[in-house]
Parts: sequence; structure tokens; C-alpha cells
Amino acid sequence: MAPRKKKEEPENDEDWFAKLDKELEKQTDSITKDEVQNQQQRRDINKSLLNDLWRIADRFEKIRIHFTMEPAFSDFALFTKFPDEYRLREDFRFQDVRTVQLTDRTMDQGRMGDALKVNYYMMDSTPYLRMTFEFCEGEQYYKYAGWKRIFAQFVIYNAPVTKVNMNTMHNKMGDVVKSWYESHLRKDRDIVIRHLKENYERGETFTQ
Repeated sequence: MAPRKKKEEPENDEDWFAKLDKELEKQTDSITKDEVQNQQQRRDINKSLLNDLWRIADRFEKIRIHFTMEPAFSDFALFTKFPDEYRLREDFRFQDVRTVQLTDRTMDQGRMGDALKVNYYMMDSTPYLRMTFEFCEGEQYYKYAGWKRIFAQFVIYNAPVTKVNMNTMHNKMGDVVKSWYESHLRKDRDIVIRHLKENYERGETFTQ
């Protein structure tokens, strides 16, 4: 006769929850640590980007080309002498900024809305940074929405936040800015558009 199997003792509810609680606490610590690290990285990156874009906007202003910034410079900077002497605000939460952009307000050649933009997004639970240049390609009429502007997007830089290389991003950003600047000096918007099409990957097309 086969020996009888020993009857399993019912698991104590408190023991079961203690195990679960330990696992949940471990999970909390791990995710919290990752988020703290991500916030620190976004903070450092955004401080650099906002400094960069403000100086670019000021450079264009010298040839009377007007840009707007997001976030506005008054949100993150305190000026002692406008526009060159300033310090970053200590009470501004740079880590919370998810979009940084510089937008052309020039009316001629359909430039209004041309923009250098940085967005943070998630892919497969990994935070990414993407820098794009967007410009209006024209307008189209939609039956129920009326006239909409059609925007093209080119990807300048894209990387997980933990692997962002500021030197690489600066080189690519500088490359596009030089072409953008030349297009204004020569009053020929096609210069920057051709440069984007020849050197960068096309992203999404969208309407506004």
C-alpha cells in the first residue's frame, strides 16, 4: 500500500500577506529609485536645453528674427541684465518639463510654426528623449474641420534618457540651427527644409 501523502497545513493569512507586502515594498523601492534617477537626468538635461535654446533665440533676435519658447524664459530665469545676464530659478522644477521648444514667429514664406522641439515619452516602460524639427508643408480642407495646417516632422536626435549624449545632441542641434539661421539670412526657407530632408529621418505628419 502506498504511503499516505501528508496533508498540507493551510497557509496563515498573516504569513501570506507578509510575503506579499515584502514583495510590494521591494517593488516600490526599485521603481521609486528609478524615478528619482530619471527625474535627476531630466533636470540636468532640461537645464542645459533651456540655456541652449535661450541663447539660440537671442542669436536670431540679433538679425530681427523673433522666436517664442516653451517654457517661457520668465518661468525659469531671473535676469540681472536682459538678455545676457541671468541665473536659473532655484524654485523652478526643471525635472517636470516634458516639452521644450523654440518656435519661429516669422510671417513670411510660411515659417510661422517652424519649431525645434524636445519631447520626453515612454516606450516599453523606458523613458526616451526625442528632438525634432517641425514645419508647415501647406494647408488642406477637411469637410468637418475646415482648413488645417499640415506639419512635417524630422527626427534630429532620439535616445533613452539614461543614454542621452549631450555632445552628440549638441552637434546635431547645431547642425540644424546653422541651416535654419542661413535660411533666414538668405531669405530662403527651402535651405533648411532641403537640409532636413537630405540628412534626417522623416517622422510623423500631423495637422493643426
